[in-house]
Amino acid sequence: MPQKNRTAKGVLGGLLGLIGLSAVAGILVTATVTPALAVAGAAGSQALDLFENLPSYLKPDAPMEPSKFYAIGYDGQPVQMATFFDQNRTQVEFDQISPIMYAAILSSEDKGYYEHGGVNLGATAKALIDNVRGTSSRGASTISQQYVKNVLVQQCEQKVLPGDKNYADKTAQCWLDATNARGTDGIERKLQEMRYAIQIEKDYSKNEILLGYLNIASFGGTVYGIEAAANYYFSASASNLTIAQAATLAGIVQNPNRYRIDKEGGSATDDAGNAVNSKEDGYSLTKVRRDYVINRMYADGKITEAQHAAALEEPIVPALNTPAQGCAAAQNNAYFCKYVESVVRNDPAFGESAEERVKALQRDGLDIYTSLDLRIQDPAVAALKDRVPANYDNQYFGGAGVTIEPATGRILAITQNTTFKETPTDDQAFSSLVYAADYAHGGSAGFPVGSTYKLFTLIDWLETGRSVNESINGRHQTLQMNVCDGQTQPVDTSEVNNFNNNPGYYGTPMRFTKDSLNSGYFAMASKLEICDINAVADRMGVTTWDPDNQKVAKTTDTNLPYNVLGDKYIAPLDMAGAYATVANKGVYCEPKAIDRVVNQKGEEQPIPETSCSQVISPEVAATAAYALQGVMDSGGTGQNANPFDGTPLIGKTGSHQTYATMMIEASTKAASAVYIGRTEGDANIWNEWYNDNQLQNIRYAVARDMQAAANAVLGGGDEFPPPDNNLTRRVLVDLPSVVGQSVADATATLEGAGFSVNVGAPVDSDAAEGIVAAQDPGAGQTSSGATVTISPSNGQGATVPDVAGQGLADAVEALKAAGFTSVTPHASCSAGDDDDKKTVTSTTPAAGTATKKSTAVTVKCS
Repeated sequence: MPQKNRTAKGVLGGLLGLIGLSAVAGILVTATVTPALAVAGAAGSQALDLFENLPSYLKPDAPMEPSKFYAIGYDGQPVQMATFFDQNRTQVEFDQISPIMYAAILSSEDKGYYEHGGVNLGATAKALIDNVRGTSSRGASTISQQYVKNVLVQQCEQKVLPGDKNYADKTAQCWLDATNARGTDGIERKLQEMRYAIQIEKDYSKNEILLGYLNIASFGGTVYGIEAAANYYFSASASNLTIAQAATLAGIVQNPNRYRIDKEGGSATDDAGNAVNSKEDGYSLTKVRRDYVINRMYADGKITEAQHAAALEEPIVPALNTPAQGCAAAQNNAYFCKYVESVVRNDPAFGESAEERVKALQRDGLDIYTSLDLRIQDPAVAALKDRVPANYDNQYFGGAGVTIEPATGRILAITQNTTFKETPTDDQAFSSLVYAADYAHGGSAGFPVGSTYKLFTLIDWLETGRSVNESINGRHQTLQMNVCDGQTQPVDTSEVNNFNNNPGYYGTPMRFTKDSLNSGYFAMASKLEICDINAVADRMGVTTWDPDNQKVAKTTDTNLPYNVLGDKYIAPLDMAGAYATVANKGVYCEPKAIDRVVNQKGEEQPIPETSCSQVISPEVAATAAYALQGVMDSGGTGQNANPFDGTPLIGKTGSHQTYATMMIEASTKAASAVYIGRTEGDANIWNEWYNDNQLQNIRYAVARDMQAAANAVLGGGDEFPPPDNNLTRRVLVDLPSVVGQSVADATATLEGAGFSVNVGAPVDSDAAEGIVAAQDPGAGQTSSGATVTISPSNGQGATVPDVAGQGLADAVEALKAAGFTSVTPHASCSAGDDDDKKTVTSTTPAAGTATKKSTAVTVKCS
């Protein structure tokens, strides 16, 4: 901008001022074209020197233009989702503006536009003289000069960054500085404007300058450029304006805020302070100006007499189409929009400072193509909103869902039960928080994720080399939990309980995962360290909310035994990313919401950096997937969320106390996470109903429908890799013998060794009643955690003694002494006369057989 500290004396030298200005007006165009021109007279020379010393080059920058967010439509093409702007402007090409609009603006503003070289000499000279005399402050600017003025205003406004506490005053001053036509500063501004106008006439064609002017000009309020003005005031395009509409808009540019027609109560006041230019008075000021334009068009031969008469008769009737900006305009996609907005406002790809990033969002005219896929988003929205009301009971009952692409981290859908609204309200049906995201991307603190957090215990279990087929005592018990660095804390698992009051059982991680057995997972975690489990979550992209310091934190910042069951507050998006990591063979991809950014010139711009990295081994990921598939199969806790469309799925259910539920499922191509529960407070939702659905079960249907939509669009998923042989091995252990022990002692012995016990029916035995007479399997090596059946004695049996080699009489006596009441010699023992010489060879039942004492024993002889 020109310096403001020159005086009239310094500029023109006393009495030479008026004469010098007249000289400049008459010769400046020639002087710029023919610098060697000899200028006669001291006054003319000094004035010309001043003119020549002014900056001569002005490079018009791209004007402020809205930035736009786009989603992926059903045909795969971009669909505009939201717009952000300081100045509502849509730039158009020359042939996208009606010829009648060009006629209106030229007739009213610069009749000789195509004849002059950027400056109207006669009008400029008269304006300068009137300015010095103080008889007028008119500008007499050509279209080229007005274009220069608007470019200078834009350049000044661009230097005032959003967020400046004096933003309104500074931007207003930009206009005043660029339009001042009084006094010495006004003279110098006019000279500078003229010099720039002459220069741009050399650099650009007439049509380019005229188009640039119509694209940059203000039309009142935040409306800039002819296309936005036509759309805003008349719900029309610049290409199809009527004569009266074109004349109205051409009139508005002369004094944009005075002549605007969007204020029904009036846009100006008269000398008495009464509102004028209102709907009631037919927008009288604007109509006078419009009719002037129409008359000029007729005088210039641009319209016929009939058109002229008809246009003058036409009343000014606005058809306002108020441009909606911000994420509220994105409606069902508003929460995803808010996520993207947070990225733009915070990522250095859009500027080093916060002010620069806001400028990029609201002024730089960026086309931001996002990852939101409406083919997946729309069914997700329906799945949630059909089942979760915006305000169920005024106790903050809410729901959120998110779907991401495991191989890239691209966010394909974000849905929420509430209606987006930026301004705070007491109506719980409205919220600006993005429930699916963390605090940095929408202001939500996350939610307790319940048993979906068991994933990290499972991963740590496998990373320590343990098998999913290893048997563990998953019954209720008091365990010493290894917290971190040798610190331990006791946990009585019965205080946490299991679903349906299950007392627990001896089992494997495979079964514990399928059944989501809390006591089983505590037993697994007791053989690990809580801080190691949380470190797995850190690696897999999970963060939590630190309420004390009001910040996003690592999960390892706090390590407590109950972390195993998901008591930390975590964003559903983070949990979806963790399960996506398993589905992606252990590769974690940071969430990504922006695919492309293009500037006003159509040039590709940098996008926020995201990366993918191997955070767990492929073997561990494959084995974890092997266990998690059981959750989604028939009989698993997540079976009701399985669309059973042929897509292989992993998943996990989760609930926290009686107020929060989750469902997460994933294929190799899409991972969906759903939270249903309280967004504030802990009011009970169990056994409450809405539309024939229990609140705690809504998660299944929502997740099912979301995943089904993703499966349909992405073509389902591939089979998961087979699990690692070592991590699924059968673990053999020593099985002790408990024969001869009491049932109670035998049970304790076997359970202490890690086996399940089944007490069978009593059997005949010579052991005392209640003493274990048999076990199956018998002592030796067997699978860890196997079920051992023990059979107690009924006290009614005896064991056939070995009497082979004895004489017949002695053998019979021995059998009777053993308790058998029915002993019968075989026919072989009746041959001959001397019984004392008969030798027993065997018995039936055979020696060593345990049987009832009443069983008949047959003795055979040699």
